[in-house]
Amino acid sequence: MPPLPPDFGQVVIAPSGPPEWVPFVAVISMVVTAILVWPLIRAAARRLEGKGGDMTALRAEIDQLHDRLADVEQLQQKVFELENRLEFSERLLTQQREALLQRPEGGA
Repeated sequence: MPPLPPDFGQVVIAPSGPPEWVPFVAVISMVVTAILVWPLIRAAARRLEGKGGDMTALRAEIDQLHDRLADVEQLQQKVFELENRLEFSERLLTQQREALLQRPEGGA
């Protein structure tokens, strides 16, 4: 038969609740959280109701930006065409210069 463990007497854990300050800290934490989160909740509620700001002004600004983008794309196309014309002119000038340099001096 194995030996019995030593007897330490009866261990009693006294039933005690949380410290007195815990409920106070919990209430203060909830109040601070509510104060910090309240603006976010209001903004979300306004957005759900469709009152989240002046949507017509926002729509007008988006339309204006689309128009400006279209103008920029047209300008980009014009710059591309001008770039091609400039390269063509440079090639013509280079060919004429080379033709003049290769022409014999006595021939004209």
